[in-house]
Amino acid sequence: MRNLKHLFGTLTIVISCFYNQTVRAQTDWLIDGSSFTAEIKHTGNEIEMSNGLIRRVFRITPNAATVRLDNLVTGESLLRGVKPEAVVKINGVNYEVGGLKGQPNYAFLKPEWLENMTADPSAMQYVGYEISEPKAPFEWKRVRNYAKGSEWPPKGVHLRMDYAMPEPQNLLAGDVLLPSSYGRQTLYNTNFNHLDNIWKTHNSKTHARSSFQNEGKIGEIYTPANTSVYAEKKLDAHVKIVEAIFNVGTDKSKEFGPGITLVWPNKTVKFYLRPGGNSYDDGVPMFGLWDGQKENKAAGGRQVLDFTKPWKLRFRFTDKAVFCEAQPEGGDWQTIEKLKPFDTMPLNVRIGKTNAQGEGMDSETQTGELVRMQVVDYAEYGSISKSPGKGFNKDDITLSVHYELYDGIPVFAKWLTIKNNSAKNITVNKFTSEIIAAVEYGAAVETREFNVPTPNIHVETDYAFSSFNVEDANHHAVRWLPDPDYHTQVNYLRVTPCLLNVGPEIGPAKSVAPGESFKTFRTFVMPNDSYDRERQGLALRKMYRTLAPWTTENPLMMHARFADWEQVKTAIDQASEAGFEMVILTFGSGFNIEDDSPEYLAKMKKYADYAKSKGVEIGGYSLLASRKIGNGHDVVMPPGQRPTFGNSPCIESHWGQDYFQKLYNFYDKTGFTLLEHDGSYPGDVCTSTTHPGHKGLEDSRWEQYQTISQFYQWSRANGIYLNIPDYYYMTGGNKCGMGYREVNWSLPRNQQLVHTRQNIYDGAWQKTPSMGWMFVPLTEYHGGGAAATIEPLKEHLHHYEMMMMSNLGGGVQACYRGPRLYDSDETKSMVSKVVKWYKKHREVLEGDIIHLRRADGRDLDYWLSVNPQGEEKGMLMVFNPTNKEITKIIKVPLYYTGLSNQVEVQKEDGTSQNHTLARDYSIALQVTVRPNGYTWALLK
Repeated sequence: MRNLKHLFGTLTIVISCFYNQTVRAQTDWLIDGSSFTAEIKHTGNEIEMSNGLIRRVFRITPNAATVRLDNLVTGESLLRGVKPEAVVKINGVNYEVGGLKGQPNYAFLKPEWLENMTADPSAMQYVGYEISEPKAPFEWKRVRNYAKGSEWPPKGVHLRMDYAMPEPQNLLAGDVLLPSSYGRQTLYNTNFNHLDNIWKTHNSKTHARSSFQNEGKIGEIYTPANTSVYAEKKLDAHVKIVEAIFNVGTDKSKEFGPGITLVWPNKTVKFYLRPGGNSYDDGVPMFGLWDGQKENKAAGGRQVLDFTKPWKLRFRFTDKAVFCEAQPEGGDWQTIEKLKPFDTMPLNVRIGKTNAQGEGMDSETQTGELVRMQVVDYAEYGSISKSPGKGFNKDDITLSVHYELYDGIPVFAKWLTIKNNSAKNITVNKFTSEIIAAVEYGAAVETREFNVPTPNIHVETDYAFSSFNVEDANHHAVRWLPDPDYHTQVNYLRVTPCLLNVGPEIGPAKSVAPGESFKTFRTFVMPNDSYDRERQGLALRKMYRTLAPWTTENPLMMHARFADWEQVKTAIDQASEAGFEMVILTFGSGFNIEDDSPEYLAKMKKYADYAKSKGVEIGGYSLLASRKIGNGHDVVMPPGQRPTFGNSPCIESHWGQDYFQKLYNFYDKTGFTLLEHDGSYPGDVCTSTTHPGHKGLEDSRWEQYQTISQFYQWSRANGIYLNIPDYYYMTGGNKCGMGYREVNWSLPRNQQLVHTRQNIYDGAWQKTPSMGWMFVPLTEYHGGGAAATIEPLKEHLHHYEMMMMSNLGGGVQACYRGPRLYDSDETKSMVSKVVKWYKKHREVLEGDIIHLRRADGRDLDYWLSVNPQGEEKGMLMVFNPTNKEITKIIKVPLYYTGLSNQVEVQKEDGTSQNHTLARDYSIALQVTVRPNGYTWALLK
């Protein structure tokens, strides 16, 4: 339970500890998290990780599994079901890691159910654990100003839980869905390059073109939608699996959808695809089944399937049941329906389009339009061999699941390591490293156009790219899916997004040599303790300050427009005089980081040495993606796909490998300490099989990401600042764009001001001020002419000052792009004055922005920067975009400053006054702001 002060005051959180029922008081962790220390306890058959904010409990017998996930701030249980701790596909076989089976209802998890739940013998089995402190995944060289109190690695606890492979006989006897060929003899297989004479085809009489062979392609069916066209053969007497691959193509039929039909003299059983859905869900792709007596128009339950790619269907015969199973291309097998064992085995099999009962009849009322679909492959397999000659012994592979819980924030990190102890190479085809059956956000009976939101849990990884936004940058790895075990959910189609599934959408397809290990990316899970947007943003920003503290580095930076010595020297001199801390040789300046000639490197070292003598850092720009290299070095996209930015080199091509070697060499030889890496790797895949750094499509994204992330981590370890317009924070990036539209800098100057503050206001919901850069076009940028340009600077001094204050007043660094920072003594005086003011109040200005009123050009706009741990607790910035003076009383909420009773307010005009905070921890402050001006108030 939470005390009501949580909403308004100096927060006291009352936490009910579920195990011992004790009660303790704590301060709000967003203001002071120092009392929330992480710990691990082992009691009986359970291990508990907790820090007073969040708790995760594992049961370790009969196998290990998460059985509690609790938000201790709100008192909520976040877990409604037990799942495996991970799933890995090694050498083509899926292995669940831990987990317990037998939960009767996935809507909730009752503690007493756990006593009757069992281990799956085919899963990896828990063998032990080790507790330690977190270790840094890479080094952080501290060479510039950063937030006070930042620690690396973060304080907390680390839990490693080890698992062994299942015994081979347990894998084969268990419920795990294996590849059809695993441990079995292939009795028959065809890809329909030709049609064996054992097949007989049936073609509909309704159309002259109806055929099992279209335009010379065997298996391509061309016929009206609601007609029958198939091939039939006698089944092998020893068959245990019947399997076929279908591409539905343009077929939108329902009961005439393509599938496999088993044939007896007096009955049929058909398992098939229904691309057109059924009468209840018209046009919703799903499965269908005729079990010999009745039709199931939504086999496996009502759901929405993706039929844009081929699907593999199979019947699997066992003594206990007949399984109807399906696998999407690139996905895993899933059981759709389970039938009783057949009394006798079918004699024949039909592959293709039939009516609902698997018969060769056509619709009597409406045959429909001509469609084109394809039977891609067909196979039959025998029984599992007593000596399959496949799989691993128990000790061949050690899989470890790593968990970290940190002091002061409700965040778990999780990743896997896989050690190859065998004498042969193994391939890690895929992995799912985090699976949480979470309590759903809400319930929607129907989901036609809209569904309920995902659970109130923030999830991200250090495998993020191709966006300024955290959710979009992680969509390649983080998914909220429907839970197939949740049969009692309210939603008819059972598509409530409540199952967290974290893993790469493609690959890694990583080969691991004997004695070597493979490490997955890290996943960070942070349950929110509120639905309030500000509080959620503050939590996210505190997570970044804790887990990526280099993002608090925030140097003032100038973008030098030209790279010749005289103009660079001028830029360095002016930056030094005005208090700027970094000069960047920007795009279009003539700087070329790919020139690795000794003469060029020596020239750049001269630049760096001079900058260092002036107390200024220097860096440069490089474009990676968004350009075409040619000669076989670009990514080769799958058919129908294009690179994210239109063009892109493959990092694992010869060119890509040479490019990164040039980057390493440049920073090693010159003394430059910044890279602005534009068009960073956006996650493009590559189907080339000739590039030296990857084998093909499946490993192309993983290998490219490893190359770029290793370079960024090397940069972090060597003190090289990284401006990257992508979400690479967790991999070592310092700064990404705050979020703006470049062409807006061609708008008239007064409009740019409003956009600047809107962009900061909007970007600061998720980013700290130091995490996002803005832009100040000193010279013309994207057009707009004189009305959009600050140069000559002395003629637009007021606007220049407003742009600086609009950025630095929020603790945000902008790229001041031009040949100079000032063009007169008056301009220099203004720039120096603003920079001096910023540095005096830097600590509070680089704190969190509390959102008060977004800029709209009609009235005052303002925000509050807060730093509860500093002497200066807050800084209120107020801007007036209008042509008239405005006096107004502003209600300023001070809860997140950490102040509770009294506050001293020092205004820009030099006056100072003490205020008593109201019961809602706010003060009423009167401000007067001159036309097109600003003011500020410091809170202590």
